[in-house]
Amino acid sequence: MFDGIFDSHCHYDDHAFDNDREAVLDRLFSGGVEFLLHASTDEASALYGIEAAKKYGGYYTSIGFHPENCDETPDNFIEILERLLPLSGKIKAIGEIGLDYHYEGYDRDRQLYIFEQQVRFANEHSLPVIIHSRNATEDTMEILTRLRPKGVMHCFSGSAETALDVIKLGMYIGFTGVLTFKNSKKAKKACAAAGLDRILIETDCPYMAPEPYRGQRSDSLMCRQTAAAAAEIFGVDTDEVIRKTNENARILFGIGG
Repeated sequence: MFDGIFDSHCHYDDHAFDNDREAVLDRLFSGGVEFLLHASTDEASALYGIEAAKKYGGYYTSIGFHPENCDETPDNFIEILERLLPLSGKIKAIGEIGLDYHYEGYDRDRQLYIFEQQVRFANEHSLPVIIHSRNATEDTMEILTRLRPKGVMHCFSGSAETALDVIKLGMYIGFTGVLTFKNSKKAKKACAAAGLDRILIETDCPYMAPEPYRGQRSDSLMCRQTAAAAAEIFGVDTDEVIRKTNENARILFGIGG
């Protein structure tokens, strides 16, 4: 068994880990996880990631403001990113950023503004972006096509055609435990279209637990189930998917290994 999981998107600052956070992380890094990429959602989340990265060699982080937090995002959000960026050499991306039109009531114009400004910030600092896009494919792709950042479309839920459009931009696509679900034909087709050279595996923990853990709190060791589902798609063994997605993530985020 290849002990080289790279969970490219996780949220260990989530309240779901409040009772056993350090024990979970210790278990992960001793049990087959080589790298994690913490996806920040606001300033407090970014500060957690920076501190966690000091404690664990394989823990890397991002900084950014999630679209669901657009109403609470301070007007000086770029100044905050400028202040956070020098705090750690393990900040490897700007994210989790993007657009979310799933819920009513969010200010779409503000989401678009915050998203575009953060993409521009990432480009200025030669950092990849971690993209959240839900029910907002057209607007997301317009900004990505116009600004051409490096990055990953995380927790991909789009079509195979959209996956190919993302790949053409030179970006990667992240797949969660959804890939293991029986009703995940759309995700499987998108994964096949993207190709093993352009996918990452992720948990989005504590969410999106794969089968047979669906509905439970997920953690990074569960990337193995997602890798197994991808292995079936590509006709390779699970260890090869773990090895290749580790390599893909290290290339994207500029991490040696």
